[in-house]
Amino acid sequence: MSVRTPKYRLHKASGQALVQLDGRRIYLGKYGTPESKERYRRLVTKWLSQTSDKASKPYPVHRELSVSELLAEYVRHAKSYYVKNGELTDEIYGIRAAFRPLRELFGHTMAETFGPKDLKLVRQRMIDSGHSRRYINDNVNRICRAFKWAVENELIPVTTYQALVTVSGLRRGRSEAKETRPVQPVSPATVEATLKHLSPVVADMVRLQQFTGCRPGEVCAIRPCDVDCDDDEVWTYVPMAHKTEHYGRERSIFLGPRAQSILRPYLLRAATDFCFSPAESEAKRSAQRRDRRESPMMPAQRRRQAKSQRSRAPGKRYTKDSYRQAIQRACDKAFPAPEDLDDDAVKAWQSDHRWSPNQLRHTAATDIRKEFGLEASQTVLGHSSADVTQMYAERDYAKAREIMKNVG
Repeated sequence: MSVRTPKYRLHKASGQALVQLDGRRIYLGKYGTPESKERYRRLVTKWLSQTSDKASKPYPVHRELSVSELLAEYVRHAKSYYVKNGELTDEIYGIRAAFRPLRELFGHTMAETFGPKDLKLVRQRMIDSGHSRRYINDNVNRICRAFKWAVENELIPVTTYQALVTVSGLRRGRSEAKETRPVQPVSPATVEATLKHLSPVVADMVRLQQFTGCRPGEVCAIRPCDVDCDDDEVWTYVPMAHKTEHYGRERSIFLGPRAQSILRPYLLRAATDFCFSPAESEAKRSAQRRDRRESPMMPAQRRRQAKSQRSRAPGKRYTKDSYRQAIQRACDKAFPAPEDLDDDAVKAWQSDHRWSPNQLRHTAATDIRKEFGLEASQTVLGHSSADVTQMYAERDYAKAREIMKNVG
């Protein structure tokens, strides 16, 4: 049976030449150029030479594809791989952000010719955009991971990936990339000042996180069915999902008397409902506002309120992002910026006076380490390595000073 030779075609939207092989479009460069026609002939010759063996290998092992095509295929893979409880994880957004400058600079470059110098140019674009050193290193690793996946699936030769991983990560103080401030514990006084401006539900979430040292996502995801209350002294909360479950690790969070007193009222609901609900929080906040009103609500006000509620219905549960945003809004009320500041100065003020839920975890780690030691802090926080706990728990320098006063 004769095989029809694929045609050399024009892609009008981009002005590129293309050829379609086995249902897949391959872009060849600018239409009509000798280079694009030469590549067309080379690809078609390879394709035709394999028609006799199409049943076992319908396409060359190393397909000639562009960087953009490689990234598109990897994103399709990532959408099925980075999934937890039926939902995409935040990693997919990190992948897309990492690929953006790569696609802008080298989207039409052949993937197998993309090399270390090209990767450094992409990294420099990230530096020029003002991203932090750690964020840039993470994104470069994501790019290398995509090329590793392409090698694994025989899309490009292994030498391409091997060359890319020779690019060292940016080192502290040895690049133009900015450094981010390390996450510090938040003081109890700062937390107390903020609690006054939080809704009752979010305030209870903050207190519960203070007493348990759990992650923000874990406090947002508590359901009655996840809490074992058989032991009156210490309850056990096993999250339905946690950060390191894909490594096969288990996570248990223990709730003492103070944590129990906060959580107990929220357990009086359906077993699979989330304990901390934005809808419930909004209902309580509205009730408080009605109680404080000195005059009855006018019909026009009721209509505006009903319209606002229809357009922005509260969700069934808090996410770590909405939880953080609620705390930051309360920080802006608790620590208002001086009125004489310009916009940039106001942003700087807010950055200095806002704290995040992750800082509560650092505070708990520091307090537990001071009183019970590093191993206890590691166990409570659910870390597999004490090295990770070291980053969370501030060293007790007061203890070190006392020791050296006696022995140094």
